[in-house]
Amino acid sequence: MSLHDGERARTAAELRAGLELTGIPAGVVREELGYGEREFERILGVTGAAPSSVRRVRDQLEDLVREAGREPVPYSVLTERARAVAGRWFALPERARGGADRPSAGAS
Repeated sequence: MSLHDGERARTAAELRAGLELTGIPAGVVREELGYGEREFERILGVTGAAPSSVRRVRDQLEDLVREAGREPVPYSVLTERARAVAGRWFALPERARGGADRPSAGAS
């Protein structure tokens, strides 16, 4: 399943909006998921990242936004319906669960 330029741009904007809604620094989310800084930027930009990695970050951000008591950003491309289709093409990652002791966005 490939995304065209417009879909990649929308997905990148949605991922970054979701990250902002978590209230957690990007580095903390990145480390929880075990990605290097460069790879995490590729995932957030939906540029040259594995589709399963983009989906994994999407799911983690959605979970973290809900844990923060907020409503997740609606995804225009990475929908639940698209998950079923993607699952036919590649193994989808399990949803990651972060720890409760992570710093807030105001922490350094």
